[in-house]
Amino acid sequence: MPSGNRWGPWRSLLVLSPVLIGGPLYAYQQHFKLPQPLSALTNPETNLPQISEERILGISKHLSEGIGYRTVGTYEHSLADKWMVQAAEQVQQNCERIVRRTGRKLVCEVWRQEGSGNHRFDMMGKRLYKTYVNLTNIVVRISDGTPEGKEHAVLINSHLDSTLPSPGAADDALPVGIMLDCMRVLIETPDWSPTHAIIFLFNHAEESLQDGSHLFSTQHPIAPTVRAMVNLEAAGTTGREILFQATSEQMIEAYSRVPRPYGTIFANDIFSSGIILSDTDFRQFETYLNVTGLDMAVVGNSYLYHMRKDLVENIEPGTPQHMGENTLALIRYLSSSESPVANLTEGYSRPSTVFYAHVGPTFFIYSFTTAKIMYTALLVASFALVRLTFVDPAPALKSGHGFWREQGKGVIAVTAGIAGTLLVPNVVAVVMRSVLNKGMSWFKSPLAPIGLYGPAALLGAMISQYFVGEVHEQSVFTALLLIQAFFALAVQLVNIGSAAIFFLTALPLFVVLALNPLFVGSNQRISLWTYGLGQILPSLSGSLLLLGVVEVFVPLTGRIGADAPADNIVATIISGLGAISFPLVLPFAHKFGHRRLLRGIVFLSVIMVVLIGVFASMEPFDAMHQKRLFFLHMENITTHEQHLHIATADGAPGFEKLVEDIVHEFGAIEHVPPPVVMDEYNSDWDSLYPFSNFLSPYKIPLSIHPDYISPWTSERPFTVTSVDHPITNDLLPPGTTRNLTITVSHPDLIWTVIAFDAHVLQWSLDDNPPDEHARHHIKEGSFYGHDTYSFDLVIKVPPPPPGGDVEAQDAGRVGIRVNFVGLQERGVWPAKKAVKAYGGVAMELFEELDGWLEEKTQGKVDALLMGCVGGVTVV
Repeated sequence: MPSGNRWGPWRSLLVLSPVLIGGPLYAYQQHFKLPQPLSALTNPETNLPQISEERILGISKHLSEGIGYRTVGTYEHSLADKWMVQAAEQVQQNCERIVRRTGRKLVCEVWRQEGSGNHRFDMMGKRLYKTYVNLTNIVVRISDGTPEGKEHAVLINSHLDSTLPSPGAADDALPVGIMLDCMRVLIETPDWSPTHAIIFLFNHAEESLQDGSHLFSTQHPIAPTVRAMVNLEAAGTTGREILFQATSEQMIEAYSRVPRPYGTIFANDIFSSGIILSDTDFRQFETYLNVTGLDMAVVGNSYLYHMRKDLVENIEPGTPQHMGENTLALIRYLSSSESPVANLTEGYSRPSTVFYAHVGPTFFIYSFTTAKIMYTALLVASFALVRLTFVDPAPALKSGHGFWREQGKGVIAVTAGIAGTLLVPNVVAVVMRSVLNKGMSWFKSPLAPIGLYGPAALLGAMISQYFVGEVHEQSVFTALLLIQAFFALAVQLVNIGSAAIFFLTALPLFVVLALNPLFVGSNQRISLWTYGLGQILPSLSGSLLLLGVVEVFVPLTGRIGADAPADNIVATIISGLGAISFPLVLPFAHKFGHRRLLRGIVFLSVIMVVLIGVFASMEPFDAMHQKRLFFLHMENITTHEQHLHIATADGAPGFEKLVEDIVHEFGAIEHVPPPVVMDEYNSDWDSLYPFSNFLSPYKIPLSIHPDYISPWTSERPFTVTSVDHPITNDLLPPGTTRNLTITVSHPDLIWTVIAFDAHVLQWSLDDNPPDEHARHHIKEGSFYGHDTYSFDLVIKVPPPPPGGDVEAQDAGRVGIRVNFVGLQERGVWPAKKAVKAYGGVAMELFEELDGWLEEKTQGKVDALLMGCVGGVTVV
């Protein structure tokens, strides 16, 4: 391969194209590669039981479409509970039948746990409290029947419930089906017996902020035997299951044994940073059981996450097989005599192991200590290589340019290149959103923004190098190597395992720089062989990382808040990871001189103008990549008003126009009111708190029929009451505290929330209320038919205002203003479409509104339509 200087840029790029194009294409093929789905329950060659995708999908379909929307507190939720008990008992009966026939050491036990509780649940920077009444879990333990076999157990968890308004075929009926099929395979495998018990937890309240896993962890008698856990989740419907949380080297090593590992420390670091506004039951097991574990999920096509189209028909063939076979392999290993489970008694900690899957089945694991040694060695060796191979580019000068001066110029060029790579895509993002009003036009495909911001990043890199001026390409190449090696070590020294990505880009640069003299005879030029070979690993590693990140973050921009700079977030992700994928762009820009670089900038600028025009003509949403809208039919039983609340969680253009059309079609006013302030005191949206803080809402008055009588004040009254108790602490002066019990009665309402301001000294919700006057949100999630809960609290009575009721103050009867709200159990569309007649005026409006939205937007909107009842009282 020639050096490239005599060939010119176009012929050189053509020669390098197999790497520049082939690397990302191969990464794409590897990223989306899935196993062949199997339907047979038994392998025809071995006659042994095997994971059956067909059976898993059958279970998912029954839960999501046969039973339907299994929101905590609904009738369907209770049906799923009943079905799951029957399914668990069938497993037990099959187990006992096999034991009677074969005499195997196998014992299957089933519990239907029922209980009530409270827990604090901080989320999205907000503090809130959960209370639940008579929620259930279904638990199956498989062991060898001995006390020793039950002493140390591994927990496998998924959740039966679905959220509003999703049928939950993937989230989380798919993992439920996988767990049931794993039990079938294990029990029906001849001679298999677990050394360590396996506890299969089908928890029944994850979407109501992890109540089911809290109930198991704090109240089930076998919970203390858990030493490790594997949590199965879904935030999408396609692709490979990914390991995105891991908390011990032993569990990561266990995962490396699965047939198709797909997990990275990068995903672990991203999720643990809190950038992704989501959480799983993993949190409860860590907090209350103090156990290590793995958190695994399907995340591809997360456009359907918590949406109506989370249906079996949209689950990609091969996805259940992939997750099922990996889960089965984990269970086999963790329950075997080789398992580390018995030694995992120290609880969980932040991961101190670097791990990542690469192409094929390769899975790399090494400790942070090993990483620091490797990265230190690379940095030292890189500096030595750069120094030993340095050739002064201007030897004719009296003093030459000198090593340090050349490296300084190279560092400036690389630093400017990084800045330009990030800056220009962000400028394009601002133009798209703020100038052209075409923000998020790329939303329909995770790969689409690469087409817009990838060339912009390249243009930024080239512009930066033009303004830096002429720098020898070797100086830029060696500075790039040193900077990458330095970042690998520096980031790892603060115990961030994602430093591995810098190592994976620096290592091939070191190798090819050492080989470069073999290609051109000296170090005065950089061979095209050096560029081509040096770019292979970065393009593969960076592209694999980029594909995984955009697959999550692009759909996520549809629900991160209208005020969030979604375009800039995505532009930064693509330009940053693009720079990691193609680091050799910077030295290559100096290979052919300043004039040719300028021509390249002009050419790419023209391309960018065309791309901006193309993306400006695109619509962000379609029928499979929908805009999420939130609607509340709010009946205020205090003011006797009814309003339609409308909100969005994205900043794409067109929302205001849609609100205007809805006002004209359904509102009792002629003009659109101004947007409502969304803060801690907008209690109309408390059923979605704290996610509600990301919404941009409008509040539209609705007309009320003169003869309307609210059932929530007559037939099924929604009330918040209190009973005062004597103060038993003689050390407290009269009138300074108040001891009371608050009771909430909510017939036919679910997910009720009360919010109030008070300085709570103690209460029954937890042992550590904030020691200040603060806003408190208490959310409830209970089993179907349980419509009352209460809690005790002691509050500090504030001093009376001037002219206040001193007698009431002395008696400790200063009232607390309480906002309350709840969802109609039969007033959520389309979950309760079959019983719409019982949903009253809310369902009448929703049926008409949903049809109107479908026609108006051609199916581009997924609407969460909730009938709500609320008000305010003083207790």
